[in-house]
Amino acid sequence: MDGQDFVMTAVALDALTLRSIADRELVADAADGSEAGFEEIVRRYQKPISSYVYRILGNHEASLDVTQEVFIKVYNSLHRYSPEFKFSTWVYRIAHNAAIDHLRRNWLNLQSIETENADGTYQIQIEATSRSPEKERELSEWRSVISNVVQLLPEAYRELILLRHSNDLSYDEIAEITGLPLGTVKNRLFRAREMMRNILIERGFDGI
Repeated sequence: MDGQDFVMTAVALDALTLRSIADRELVADAADGSEAGFEEIVRRYQKPISSYVYRILGNHEASLDVTQEVFIKVYNSLHRYSPEFKFSTWVYRIAHNAAIDHLRRNWLNLQSIETENADGTYQIQIEATSRSPEKERELSEWRSVISNVVQLLPEAYRELILLRHSNDLSYDEIAEITGLPLGTVKNRLFRAREMMRNILIERGFDGI
């Protein structure tokens, strides 16, 4: 193995090592000035955070700007992160605040919604067990329908649906990210699903 091959192998091994490191270790390294550590954090979270922000804002260019702002805030706040909390929840909380701040700066109306006694006892299923071309096409069309319906929800409901079903976060994690009481999260998700169900029924989807 010549010198160049050795260097390339070492770089590849370093990359693999970074990808096997837990988030909290990366954060500690990045907080100590490790550029590679922070780059790995960005690699892990850039796509899901960008997707999350885009679904809130509905604007590609704005979502790119806000996502960049999120990671600047993450970098500048690393020393304030406490390992007792899940890092992904902490990052989503920063993204949540950045997206909401962007909406407020652009004079969009954020709705304040009262809660009611209810719990999320069912979910709208959009997955299929078969992956034949026909089923894949049907699934794609169904996802498009669901995505369109989600965009019709009031902002306070839409974000919770995205956190729960698009990002697969728990109720507790959503409460931590949004700063809402756990009961409020469950109540709003229940109402959001009811709204989606009613919209789908109005559009002729039976058995929802």
